[in-house]
Amino acid sequence: MSEEAARSRVLVVGATGRLGGSLVRASLAAGHPTFALIRPRHFALPDSAPLKPLAAAGVTILKGSLDDYPSLLEAVRQVDVVICAVPTKHALEQKPLIRAIKEAGCVKRFIPAEFGVDHTKVQICDMDHGFYEKKAEIRRLIESEDIPHTYIYCNFLMRYLLPSLVQPGLDAPPRDEVTIFGGGDTKGIFVEEGDVAKFTVCTIEDPRTLNMTLYLRPPGNIYSLNELVSLWETKINKCLKKIHITEEQLVKNIQNAPFPLKMDLIFIYSAFVKGDHTYFEIDSRSEGTQLYPDVKYTTVSEYLDTLV
Repeated sequence: MSEEAARSRVLVVGATGRLGGSLVRASLAAGHPTFALIRPRHFALPDSAPLKPLAAAGVTILKGSLDDYPSLLEAVRQVDVVICAVPTKHALEQKPLIRAIKEAGCVKRFIPAEFGVDHTKVQICDMDHGFYEKKAEIRRLIESEDIPHTYIYCNFLMRYLLPSLVQPGLDAPPRDEVTIFGGGDTKGIFVEEGDVAKFTVCTIEDPRTLNMTLYLRPPGNIYSLNELVSLWETKINKCLKKIHITEEQLVKNIQNAPFPLKMDLIFIYSAFVKGDHTYFEIDSRSEGTQLYPDVKYTTVSEYLDTLV
């Protein structure tokens, strides 16, 4: 049996998205025969622009979607592992995928569209407008159907909030003044998208992570707002004016804010005030950078260097 034939066949759902694309590239780099479920509308685009890079990279493209069950079942029957990277607002659309995995009976591991903060640990479920309940419902369904799985929690993707130095409404880090939410000492975690994908693919054939949760807490990527601002000030060689917003004021701001600003503020409150990313303990068997110490990851400092 060839080495490629021995590797798990991987289906990525959501492959045309940014995280999905990273998962496809990481899967291919690790030598897995890789399949992508692509919605029919993409085939109708001029020159099939989203499909060309996938096909050129060696991906097997399957036409289908989460709302077309026959195509979904046909795709699932061709693989050993399914990774879903749909956005959280579409989390409940994974239900037919779970049904197909159950019916096909050939999938050795399902990695659902989690990838953010562990919703079983958050302290803000009374103010998240059902954001986390969708993921919780999918998790309950996976476990009730006895689907072999791995949950991946990476906290914040670097492209979200870090480019603004956690300043909602800004497209770039501030150069004059910066807002500190709460005391500024609670730590949050950022992980670059491609690194999330690399760690995720590492779990595919690792028995240690089967039916387990993997947390990504790279040591070089855990920062409080005060530490983050200090790091940025060092890089631009300038001291910024600090504007402090108390926890109480932040809660009022959340209540009065429109969408999508409201959700940005909720996530900031969750991570950098309540500490939902870091306040709970995990052991080495559940921490990605300890399980896979050879995986190189982008640090927060390296990322900020690109913004100077």
